[in-house]
Amino acid sequence: MYRDEDELLTAIWNGDVQKVREIVTSEEMPISLMRLNKDGWTPVHEAAYYGQTDCLKLLLSGKRQLTPLILSVSKGHLVCVKYLLEKEADPKIPTKTNETPLYEACATNNDQMVLLLLRNGADVNQKCLDRWTALHESVLQNNLEICEILVAYGAQVTSSNIFGVSPLFLAAQYGFVEAVQLLVKNGLAHSIDGATALYEACKNGYYETVEFLLSCGADANRPGKDGLLPLHIAAKHGHDGIISMLIMGTSRTKIWFSGISPLHLAAENNEDEALDLLIRAGFDVNTPLAPDHSCMYEDRRTTALYFTVANGNIESASMLLLAGANPNLDVFNPLLLAVRQGHLKMATLLMEHGANVNASIPTHPTTFPACVMLSVGNLAMLKRLMHYGVDASACFCYNTVQRWLQTPFCEMVSHPSVYRWAGSTIDLLLDYVGHVTLCSRLIEYLERYEEWTYIKEKSMQHHGYCSQVCYF
Repeated sequence: MYRDEDELLTAIWNGDVQKVREIVTSEEMPISLMRLNKDGWTPVHEAAYYGQTDCLKLLLSGKRQLTPLILSVSKGHLVCVKYLLEKEADPKIPTKTNETPLYEACATNNDQMVLLLLRNGADVNQKCLDRWTALHESVLQNNLEICEILVAYGAQVTSSNIFGVSPLFLAAQYGFVEAVQLLVKNGLAHSIDGATALYEACKNGYYETVEFLLSCGADANRPGKDGLLPLHIAAKHGHDGIISMLIMGTSRTKIWFSGISPLHLAAENNEDEALDLLIRAGFDVNTPLAPDHSCMYEDRRTTALYFTVANGNIESASMLLLAGANPNLDVFNPLLLAVRQGHLKMATLLMEHGANVNASIPTHPTTFPACVMLSVGNLAMLKRLMHYGVDASACFCYNTVQRWLQTPFCEMVSHPSVYRWAGSTIDLLLDYVGHVTLCSRLIEYLERYEEWTYIKEKSMQHHGYCSQVCYF
């Protein structure tokens, strides 16, 4: 006899329930509660003989954690299972993790075992761990035959686990269309947490499942827990065929009240074909994000166009602009974003479609166009901006009131992070202005570096040099 067995028997004789519990629940316990001693007794016999009722209850509960029936079912021993059932083995006793013999039979795809257990009193709707049922498991295994058996024996197709997931939701999630057909035929239209089976099938791109659910009258206007409609989630994941099926049956009013357009999601996720499909279907390319969606982004973006610019997706941006997207609706102008990214092609595209080249940054006001500040160090970009009409003269204007409220050009170019590009920037700007007056700070700055002397001379020769005192 093992030492642990001695300890167990001693604890039973003494009625030490706590010690018995420690021994029988230990994961490293090397003994079996069914092991017989030389007299043919188990620990259960000992507890009964010595009248230790609490120990007896504990040992019997431990015995229920792993019955011979469950072991036989898990190994597929049909004859053994039949014999145990004939000897009145209880098919409802679960394992420690609350798994029943019926669950084990479904998990091992043993249809004969499932039938045998059901015919001998197994509860088809008994809840396992997390309220998971045998039907959940058979759907997960995509075993249609066992699903049909369970349904025939009264399995509740509306039963949901603790996460609100029904068997139909599960079948839709994995695209098991035949299982979906069986379950729909026998009841459920959606799972109780509000995330419809249709929504789940749309998210995962199961075309046939979506087609079947729609043919059965599934509601394309029922949102998921995130407030998005099936069309939204299909656009987000670029499932073009599913988008085509959903467009006609989705309410534009419902989309509006959701606060976000499918265009936003397609644009954000670089789903160009989905974006094109939605544009051709007539979705408004200028629909803004609702404030509760926009506030989730630091830059408070609102348009689908902004997403494409942020992603550097020139093809999607072109589609939206050609469809009439306004490049001047966002708080932070998309052109400024393209300039900051150094994306010359994107910036040019936006300017060709009317982007405001003199836009400002609300959180960082300046006395001059913000795109000049963002393009410092990128002469090709700055030159392209000048070509499209940036007000270069604003860089050399001196409004004393403005200077206290906004950052002047001279302060910006003298900042340590950009000063090395100051000369070439001023040189280029002077090519696009008429008569201007350089402030004393700019003059002092140009005189400080010998290689920039020619710029000061250039301003004097072509613009009539006159130094204005800088009061900033």
